[in-house]
This record gives sequence, structure tokens and C-alpha cells, in this order.
Amino acid sequence: MPDTHAATSPSPRTDHELRIGAASRELLGQVLDKWSLSVLNELCEAPSRFNELRRAIPAVSQKSLTSTLRRLERNGIIERRMLSTRPVSVEYRITPLGKTVREPIDGLLAWAATHLPAIDAARQRFDDEVLGPGEDH
Repeated sequence: MPDTHAATSPSPRTDHELRIGAASRELLGQVLDKWSLSVLNELCEAPSRFNELRRAIPAVSQKSLTSTLRRLERNGIIERRMLSTRPVSVEYRITPLGKTVREPIDGLLAWAATHLPAIDAARQRFDDEVLGPGEDH
């Protein structure tokens, strides 16, 4: 009798494989995008109100900031708290789960800082080969 189990089960993972499932890809895309990183940078320092975040990240539009905050809140990375002020206001703060993302992000930033010169050189070589030397890249 043939072994059908081997044909249907995934092959064992080796150290050089990088498997990223759809759920992980979606989460990383939502947490590591341009505005999320900026928001997380601000909220790691202290809780902030919406307009404080807008001032701290001047390039973000109101729509993009609102969308980013909702996405981070939905993923449990930040929380939204109603403050009993007059008028009522909202404050955003990092959650305990959100604090756990700091170490891997710091690791990626350290990797980028270490390897950016090599990456810039690779980009330049690529651009020179594709566009030709001296072309605007």
C-alpha cells in the first residue's frame, strides 16, 4: 500500500526556508508600514491624543492616521481610551502586547543600520545595470 501521508503533509522545515503565512504577512504589513512605525514610535514614549499624534507626525493625513490607529487597535497593539474631560477626548496608548513588538522592530532597525551601506551599493549596481550609469534613479 502506498504511503499517502508523505504526499499530503508539508515537507519538514529547513533552516534556510522562510515561510510566511497569509495571516503573518497581513499582520506584518499592518504593523510595519510607514505610518504604523511612526505612531508606535510616538506611543512608546507616552500616550497621546489624536491631534498630538498629528503634530508629532506632520506628514500623515488625518485619514491615514485614523486608518492606522484603527488597524493597530484592531490588532491589539494600541488601545483607545475615552478621557473624562470636557469636551470628552480620546487618548491612544501602547498595550502590553504592543510593547512586545519593540524588540523585533529594534532588531530590524539595527539590521538596516548595519547593512544599509551594502544595500545602497547593491541598489546603485542594479540601477546602473538597468538604467545605465549616470541616469536619474
